[in-house]
Amino acid sequence: MDLVVVGTGDAFSATRFGSSAVLLAPRGQVLVDAPEGIMRALANAAQRSGRTIGPGTVHDILLTHLHGDHAGGLESFGFWRWLEHRRSGMPKPRLHTHAACASRLWERLAPAMDQGGAARLADYYDVHVLPEGGTADVAGLSVRHRLGIHRVPSCGFLVSDGTRTLGWSGDTAWDPAHVEWLSAADLVVHETSPAPEHTPVEHLNGLPEPLRRRMALVHMGDGFDPASTSIRVLAEGELVRV
Repeated sequence: MDLVVVGTGDAFSATRFGSSAVLLAPRGQVLVDAPEGIMRALANAAQRSGRTIGPGTVHDILLTHLHGDHAGGLESFGFWRWLEHRRSGMPKPRLHTHAACASRLWERLAPAMDQGGAARLADYYDVHVLPEGGTADVAGLSVRHRLGIHRVPSCGFLVSDGTRTLGWSGDTAWDPAHVEWLSAADLVVHETSPAPEHTPVEHLNGLPEPLRRRMALVHMGDGFDPASTSIRVLAEGELVRV
């Protein structure tokens, strides 16, 4: 399984896009989170990686939570696909998320997207609620989720193609149980930002060295110093083999 890193920044970054990636799955491309500026973020990642990715190639989205640096791009992405559906018949994208996020998704999007009451969420996205404690098939990938510790409900993912497994932490405060759950993966992409709402890099630096070798970092502030850790720091547009 390969992934293209789309964004590596935190909510306040002026130099990076919000943390996100496109998974190159057996049955298509899967976007993990849709940060603000998603069209520019995808174009930037495509140019840097040399892979063809964009709003017309991504048909599935895994959404961790509703903060703007993770969900703010759903408006422009959804409108683009709605217009393309009307023009060419392109299907609606499938959006997969946990129950707490799904229950408030339209509440977040409706003020900008309800078209005066003429439109609803199903006009833009085919929403699938991920099963609690179970596994979902997303574009040929097996997906499990677990809630972390955050100011709003936010989940991480374990994503497997049957051979290799990716762990994606989502936004979370330091949570050893979450790290333990993610540690089943071949590659763990973990957020790092200051406490108390996020995971300081010092906590990750204290993990066993074999696990740190299988980790990579996203969700960094502009002042983050890569020299502060031995853990791999991902770059936007990077093509990563899990």
